[in-house]
Amino acid sequence: MKHVLIIQTAFIGDVVLATGLPEKLVSFYPNIKIDFLVRKGNESLLSNNPHINEVIIWNKKEGKYGSLLKTIKKIRSKKYDAVFNLQRFFNSGLMAVFSGAKQTYGFDKNPLSRFFSHRFKHIIDPKNPIHEIERNHLLISTLTNKEAAKPKLYPSPTDLEKVISYTQSPFVTLTPSSVWFTKRMPSEKWIALINLLPEKYTIYILGGKDNVEEAESLVAKSNRKQPVTILAGKLSFLQSAALMKQADMNYVNDSAPLHFASAMDAPVTAVFCSTIPGFGFYPLSTKSFIVETTIQLDCRPCGLHGWKACPLGHFKCGHTINTQQLLSTLDAN
Repeated sequence: MKHVLIIQTAFIGDVVLATGLPEKLVSFYPNIKIDFLVRKGNESLLSNNPHINEVIIWNKKEGKYGSLLKTIKKIRSKKYDAVFNLQRFFNSGLMAVFSGAKQTYGFDKNPLSRFFSHRFKHIIDPKNPIHEIERNHLLISTLTNKEAAKPKLYPSPTDLEKVISYTQSPFVTLTPSSVWFTKRMPSEKWIALINLLPEKYTIYILGGKDNVEEAESLVAKSNRKQPVTILAGKLSFLQSAALMKQADMNYVNDSAPLHFASAMDAPVTAVFCSTIPGFGFYPLSTKSFIVETTIQLDCRPCGLHGWKACPLGHFKCGHTINTQQLLSTLDAN
């Protein structure tokens, strides 16, 4: 293989977890050219990655079908030897099927999988859990070996310079936001954590521009003596990842920042509310901890991706998390 394409048009965390594939492929094919296709908004995650030749951007907002045809045309012009489609939806299936590639690899859950050269079962089984990076690795397992490579991000020297001023004293980061309500630890739990974290630690709250108001609300409702610095909306993805690498601990939900930590081997405490680690999205960092309710709930998990509200209205999986569970991970070996 000389020139290949990886397709992952899902969310931020999914793109991060897919970076293990280039890491593995180059270890077996040192001269391979790897292109990576993402939807617009996620391309900066792959900046500085030495294993990626070109990032192709699918801009769905230009017009769903027009942009799709434009993207397929560009893919076909590359004359790839192989296309690895990690996505399980129709549009990515079209990209793979009409890529013109000699070989196409994808999961059986894709509605166009019958037209792939190589199909693999996509299994999420909490009773026999495997990590998402292992599922992704199936697509290249016959070309490499059975061992999945960990994801990796590559902040630039400029990214590192941007955050260095925040690393001069011990600190922790909190990323309280998530797209899904039932994946977010309740606000009162974050406020309690802010109040009870030892005063020697500076607290930085991370997130995007859309999360600033939430961060401000948490700080306003807390009674911590030391100031809490809101960095939400001020740092790029890779700058946030660079900062997390230097933290004493990073507190996150089951969401993209969890995977930033995995890709940077940053210390992390991952909170699982309605979802469970058995789905395969648990942290991979050397120093990592999982916090979830200790109460047996028949309704948990209630879904793979979370909900905009608790289906039963009580959200016990979030409200029964104990703040001490979070604090105990800070100084753990």
